[in-house]
Amino acid sequence: MEFQILGSVQIHDERSGVRIVPRGAKQRALLGALLVRAGQTVPTERLVDELWGERPPANAANALQAHVARLRRLLPVPGPDAPHHAWLRTSPLGYVLSPGLAPTDAQRFHRLVGRGGELAAAAPGCAADVLREALALWRGPALQGSGRGPICSAEAALLEESRLHALETLYDVSLRADRCAEITGELEELVTVHPLRERFHEQLMTALHRCGRRAEALGTYDRACRRLARDLGVGPGQVLSSRREAILHSSEPATGATDRSRVRPAEQPGEELRALNEELALLRGHVELLHREQRELSEQVARLTAYHPSGP
Repeated sequence: MEFQILGSVQIHDERSGVRIVPRGAKQRALLGALLVRAGQTVPTERLVDELWGERPPANAANALQAHVARLRRLLPVPGPDAPHHAWLRTSPLGYVLSPGLAPTDAQRFHRLVGRGGELAAAAPGCAADVLREALALWRGPALQGSGRGPICSAEAALLEESRLHALETLYDVSLRADRCAEITGELEELVTVHPLRERFHEQLMTALHRCGRRAEALGTYDRACRRLARDLGVGPGQVLSSRREAILHSSEPATGATDRSRVRPAEQPGEELRALNEELALLRGHVELLHREQRELSEQVARLTAYHPSGP
């Protein structure tokens, strides 16, 4: 069995081939939050906040218990190899989802991305294939349809950043494997969807130049500059500017050549992945802290407004 969050939250029961999809938004938010915190007790008040935000029902604890009971009925019966395993347990402080040996698709994604990083220096073509396998696990936005609670929304943002980082790594290794022609179309779509992400513009410039499309590569730079100036009021970064200079001073397209300026030491992709995971963990904590502070401030304002109503 596999829990899946790279898209809408669902459960894939491999024994029966059935995909179990929670119907209601509250059920999806509950399962999503428990999966994000798998193996950890999630306090009742955190789950109430996740499901109802600033407008919880009068008997929120009972309402949460009802949703937990429905979710328990939805979860498959453990297989014969784990007859006593309970997916969802109640603790004195809240609830904990114990996936046991059942992985999530997000865990598979991270393992494949790590493998791709390990292969990047020595076998860029194989690394590209592994990274494409990882990215193929995505069925849509992470935790899609699970509401905007602090746990799911923070995790969805972090997973999306991981996906974009994996795409950047994919196109790095594809360029080093001389697969320029097959990625130009994909990069053209990405710079349209993510016009402020300079790395995609730089990779598109490199791919176009190596395919003998120098003018289009320089045109990509000009469009990126205009968009950055219009939306952010800033000029291009060093990576983008350096790519333009390299193209301008190149006497001929670098078709079939390895761009040594982009080659990284063999250990660096793995180091970058570990550093990224550490940064994502810190960011997750900051996002949740800001959400709690915002809610406390809103409650204080509401109390002050109640004590000092406006008007005659």
